[in-house]
Amino acid sequence: MTATLLATKRVEKPWGRHDLWPGFPDPAPDSPPIGEVWFQTPHAGEPELLIKYLFTSDRLSVQVHPDDAEARAAGYPRGKDEAWLILAAEPDATIALGTLEPMTKDELRAASLDGSIEHKLDWKPVKAGEFYYSQAGTVHAIGKGLTVIELQQNVDLTYRLYDYGSDRELHLDAGVAASNPVPFVPLPTPAPDSVSAGKDRTILAEGPKFVIERFGGGARDITLPEGVMAWLVPVTGSGVADGVAWKAGECVTLTGACHVVAEAGADVLLTYPGDKRI
Repeated sequence: MTATLLATKRVEKPWGRHDLWPGFPDPAPDSPPIGEVWFQTPHAGEPELLIKYLFTSDRLSVQVHPDDAEARAAGYPRGKDEAWLILAAEPDATIALGTLEPMTKDELRAASLDGSIEHKLDWKPVKAGEFYYSQAGTVHAIGKGLTVIELQQNVDLTYRLYDYGSDRELHLDAGVAASNPVPFVPLPTPAPDSVSAGKDRTILAEGPKFVIERFGGGARDITLPEGVMAWLVPVTGSGVADGVAWKAGECVTLTGACHVVAEAGADVLLTYPGDKRI
């Protein structure tokens, strides 16, 4: 079988929520809030990508992730590029991406120490349906009031630069070294499929570390190269992949040649490592 329905891991976070998203049971009112739901693979070895849902009621710390070279020098298998699809956003919801003006490393360290970094970031208003790809080295912070699907390189490696006066550990030496404190520039929009390709899909991101496709209802055959795994993430709707049923709020991994059928009106993401669409 080439399709595997993944188990979920619910992660308690102080900035999480008790009201989650359709497809996810809400935690009990007297239990800790849930901030993340991870989809875990049963495959041997560590997969290259990780899919999460985020549910925020408060701002996350100002943070940065290292690139592959920096992460491997620190003993990790890879760095972390990540991407976000906004599912829901309160009217005042924001995400900080990059700095308002270019900063030197010394200026970034000083601003992180005195808290002024909070006001030197580019806090962008966001709304449901928007998509962002954040490369390693981007100084960023996810704001409150958001429900987000996060697609990322699979590594638990985050350097906190500032946490609004909390007593949590900061990682200034490693974080400043890994940062590229400049205004955020989105990656170029991937070229659409040609009409002759006959593919009903949109390419949201084409590398540098992973590709993200988006498609709707209907049947399609997906053939993955040897050794490449893909993650099918239904945003809405339901369907079947090689006999494995799935629905929104779940995640399925695919390998080899797969036949996928999504119901009419479905909205589905497909992501896999690399910088070229399959």
